[in-house]
Amino acid sequence: MGIKWRRWAWPAAPVVLALLAATGCTGSPDDSAKPGDGAPSTSGASAKGVARVCAKPAAGPANAPAGAVTVDPAVVDDLVRKTKDSPPGTTFWLRPGTHRLEPDQFAQVIPKKGNRYLGAPGAVLDGRKTNQYAFGGSAPDVTIGYLTVENFVAPHDQGVVNHDSADGWVIEHATIQRNSGAGLMAGARQEVRDSCLRDNGQYGINAYKPGDSITDLVIEGNEITGNNTGDWERKKEGCGCTGGIKFWAVNGADVTGNWVHDNRGTGLWADTNNNDFRIEGNVLEANDGAALIYETSYNAVIRNNTILRNNWVEGRANADRGDTFPFATVYLSESGGEPRVKARTDKIEVYGNALENNWSGITLWENADRFCNSPANTSTGDCTLLVPDTKRCTQPAIAKAPLYSDCRWKTQRVEIHDNRFVLDPAVLKCKTECARMAVLANYGTYPDWSPYKGDKVAEAVTSKQQNRWYDNVYRGPWSFVAHDPSTTLDFREWQSRKYQQDTGSNFRLRAGD
Repeated sequence: MGIKWRRWAWPAAPVVLALLAATGCTGSPDDSAKPGDGAPSTSGASAKGVARVCAKPAAGPANAPAGAVTVDPAVVDDLVRKTKDSPPGTTFWLRPGTHRLEPDQFAQVIPKKGNRYLGAPGAVLDGRKTNQYAFGGSAPDVTIGYLTVENFVAPHDQGVVNHDSADGWVIEHATIQRNSGAGLMAGARQEVRDSCLRDNGQYGINAYKPGDSITDLVIEGNEITGNNTGDWERKKEGCGCTGGIKFWAVNGADVTGNWVHDNRGTGLWADTNNNDFRIEGNVLEANDGAALIYETSYNAVIRNNTILRNNWVEGRANADRGDTFPFATVYLSESGGEPRVKARTDKIEVYGNALENNWSGITLWENADRFCNSPANTSTGDCTLLVPDTKRCTQPAIAKAPLYSDCRWKTQRVEIHDNRFVLDPAVLKCKTECARMAVLANYGTYPDWSPYKGDKVAEAVTSKQQNRWYDNVYRGPWSFVAHDPSTTLDFREWQSRKYQQDTGSNFRLRAGD
């Protein structure tokens, strides 16, 4: 793949932890900060460099660039007509003011290859709660910059900008807000930089391309906040269809330097056959659900992120209804390192992160009943694993070795090290149910022909699949769940010969110690 590791001015992980501790990252958040006001509700090292995009958007060119076609906000549909009449590769400059399309739900701009759309200061493209899409079509290499796109009404699971997931688009210094559906779709080689994606009905970004994978995706320096205003998880219980960003079958992504906060659900959610992710240097803060879910996916580096006050709403709701599952702020579900799938790493490595006052910590989970062609597989009804030989994972073949070892998404080869976990129950107003770390599976029962019945998967994910915690720092009343939800351990038991976790780690009972 063409995507490269970008150089970041972060010290090595142990140095990051020392800096965070010394500069007050473990102090209380600043409750005076409000969602979207451009000030993160934290202090010290964790606040430096955060993407304050929504409060202070960058201004576009005050005058038309040389050779650009000027678009007049006083003329309805001027942008659509001038796009049709101009050749590929044209630059369009949208004058200050509110630009409108024809009052038809399917009216939209269809760019040509290499077109550039640049907004002057104060340029807004307004869907007036009538138009479904702002920019669509399959033309590659389109740039949209310095433009506010708002009030479009894309249907559920569809998006407003790059509606058809065309490749090579660059979205930069844009504000995409108050739209239904997703503010933005994604295609291969797409770059989304320094933009404000807020208050959209379902997602800030839906990185999904029907029938294809997305390669080499870059999401850098954005503020992603307040999304899922439609509260879709309540409308469609268990749909898994919300978040600041949702990724589907993305092969190669750098998600760096973003401020993902106050979304009404999960912050970042990679769901089904994603691979080769680098999630680095982000501030993930005050999302109602988990800060990060990595589900039925492979090979990732999650490092040097600051993760604050996530999962308070969903974690507390689950606890209040008596659910004892260790819902966590970083949730790795049926995901692991897979050397047979080409990537920049063959593990999932989680290190150098500072997690403070989230509802619980990190959970590694593998559902014993969720595998290729199983009726319990909620992501896909058939076999779509990326590993070899899975086309042979039919019902008769899956019941015998060695094929069954390749017919499931495994939580394996996960290393969690050099992180700092701080939790004060007085801040969360909880007892001990909000301070858990876990590696576990359920007791396999379904379907009746499954080769994974009983505790085979629970034993494998806990002891046989190279999942390791080590060299971490814990502050607070942490407990540890291993094997299955009924097995809760203290720190000494977690480090014991039976489980051999958190070698070299430091544990203190109180958050302030």
